[in-house]
Amino acid sequence: MKRPWNRINLPVYSVSSGSEEHSNMHICTYVSSVSMEPKRYMVAIYKNTKTLENIESKGTFVLQLLSSEQFNLIKLLGKTSGHQINKIEKLEKRKELERWKGYLVLKNALAYIELKTMMSYDAGDHIMFVCDLVSFYNNLPGDALTLDILREKKLIRG
Repeated sequence: MKRPWNRINLPVYSVSSGSEEHSNMHICTYVSSVSMEPKRYMVAIYKNTKTLENIESKGTFVLQLLSSEQFNLIKLLGKTSGHQINKIEKLEKRKELERWKGYLVLKNALAYIELKTMMSYDAGDHIMFVCDLVSFYNNLPGDALTLDILREKKLIRG
């Protein structure tokens, strides 16, 4: 039987962070709404990542709810480091990007959620941010990418 934390089928997001010349994208599943009024999210970001540096520097970022068809982005966005590979350059070559509110975002993501960090906590191998919702946009209809799809495709252990 799976461990309790692996029994839940969570949605898979990508985080778009940074400024024009320092943009990066990252896979994120440790995400949850934590308040309805004001609308707040908890987002946990791995330590020692370019994404973490960008978020700590700018204080805002975009969560992108990935489509079930975007499982092919996991190797680039989740299994490589923005410190070693220019993920944005690779995505631009594949014509996967567009702009939304000044951020580079994935064209085929289901939704974009702009967040502003309010506080952060050391949470072990992640830094956990509590964020206020700034804005959102439902980009496309469709089914969200989930951990079960990643397990099925053998992109993660199950």
